[in-house]
Amino acid sequence: MEDIRVALGNRIKKLRQGLKISQEALAYRADLDRTYIASIEKGRRNVSIVNIERIALALNCTLSSFFDADEFRERVPDDYMKVAEEDKTYN
Repeated sequence: MEDIRVALGNRIKKLRQGLKISQEALAYRADLDRTYIASIEKGRRNVSIVNIERIALALNCTLSSFFDADEFRERVPDDYMKVAEEDKTYN
């Protein structure tokens, strides 16, 4: 299983490329430095939830849609998903 930082960076890069914007444009939209975005995409940063939200919004995503992706679902064991689906308390 890949490091969560790598999974996060891959998700951001995938969404950014889908919008056809540069790291610089994403950084501007999120009010962050371009080198910071680059290091996140490479999986070198442990990003705060505040900056994850800024990046998600800059990518036109809600936090729930940002994290609702294969990069993150693959990290959760199948038996956890069954429990979550059965227990609608968290949904």
